[in-house]
Amino acid sequence: MTRVLVVEDDPAIARLLRRSLTDRGDSVEVASDGATGLTIAMRDKPDVVLLDLGLPDLDGRQVLQMLRAVSQVPVIVVTAQDDDRTVVQALDAGADDYLVKPFGSEQLAARIRAVLRRSGPGSATDATVRIGELEIDPAARRVLVDGEPVELSRKEFDLLWLLASRPGEVITKRDMLAEVWGLPFGGGDRTVDVHLSWLRRKLGETAAEPRYLYTVRGVGVRLAPPGDAS
Repeated sequence: MTRVLVVEDDPAIARLLRRSLTDRGDSVEVASDGATGLTIAMRDKPDVVLLDLGLPDLDGRQVLQMLRAVSQVPVIVVTAQDDDRTVVQALDAGADDYLVKPFGSEQLAARIRAVLRRSGPGSATDATVRIGELEIDPAARRVLVDGEPVELSRKEFDLLWLLASRPGEVITKRDMLAEVWGLPFGGGDRTVDVHLSWLRRKLGETAAEPRYLYTVRGVGVRLAPPGDAS
């Protein structure tokens, strides 16, 4: 049974979501505003959060940022806003997926399964990966560079782990969007660029002077030891 928190101010939509989820055996709590949603999320620690952006007290992106400051619970943004700018802002703020209303119950169930699969303890091997002075422990979600810990956001770690799990292989932006953000059809290159920039900064490098993340122009990015620009 999956414990789902629905943060939605429209009573009709909230009822539909509750019915759809309980029919498949999930446990559902509903919050009609952002503040209540944050309180429930901290108190009850749900397995996944469905978050509307148009809330009466707080912008949904604010709720997402506040939630991300204290929790790594998977969050699926569920909203009628489908413009690229809003999608990118939500993903950059920490959303794991983005679902545009209206949608079917089977699609919702599949999205929930996908984010839980990506975030679950079995989503990565327990083996620590070492590449040069870069050490990545997927079980603890810990990264060391030159023996010093590096603090990464959830998405930054997921992106680094995707590259580390396929060392030396060029990973396309489309693959990154599909694997890390659950967007198999692309449309968020800017999101990838921003996260790669943040990741490079934390690893002590730049695109012009890479240490681990090498850009293959027009193709993608690969993770390799320092000096391996081939």
